[in-house]
Amino acid sequence: MTPQDWGAIGLTLKLAGISTLLLLLLCVPCSWWLARSRSPLRPMLEAAAMLPLVLPPTVLGFYLLLAFGPRGPLGKLTSALDLPGLAFTFHGVVIASVLYSLPFVLQPLLASFRAVRQEELESALLLGAGRWQRMRHVILPSCRNGVLSAACLGFAHTVGEFGVVLMIGGNIDGETRVISIALYNQVEQANYGAAHQLALMLLLFALAALTAVYWLNARRDKDA
Repeated sequence: MTPQDWGAIGLTLKLAGISTLLLLLLCVPCSWWLARSRSPLRPMLEAAAMLPLVLPPTVLGFYLLLAFGPRGPLGKLTSALDLPGLAFTFHGVVIASVLYSLPFVLQPLLASFRAVRQEELESALLLGAGRWQRMRHVILPSCRNGVLSAACLGFAHTVGEFGVVLMIGGNIDGETRVISIALYNQVEQANYGAAHQLALMLLLFALAALTAVYWLNARRDKDA
């Protein structure tokens, strides 16, 4: 493999780490609201959040590219604030990755939060625990395996992204060229040995991530 390939691996891990952290910060409160809300808007909002499961990544990438462009709403906003644009930048790829990996983090959290027993929450409330205290000391500890599963799936899915990253980030060395795009480049150049190494890395990583998720799910079922 070339130094550019190793750089793509490092950039991929950086992207996956940042995206997973942002996804957890976003999805924990959102999934708790979706799990407990009786709002008539809940089914529509949940369906919108799950769209990336069935939507081709190039479609999401295309609309993000329009939004980030100079005539798009986010492009106009960054221009008005005298900020650099988001298209074909690492920051833009982070936003795209968060949106594309959203359902893979949201689903395990929803399943875990819906399994929280109402009796535990009522007991904590009777003991005087506030909303944040209940979340910190009751809900998150009881949903620990679900949170870890969500983090594993979000990280692994971001590592394997291709279409949405290529659409919004292009193929810029050191900026947006992640491991899946580096693999594509090697295949295009008929460097099948290097392509095999990159593909094998992705395959083994995906297997390890899924094994961790299923182990955590089995452990959660056993504890229940």
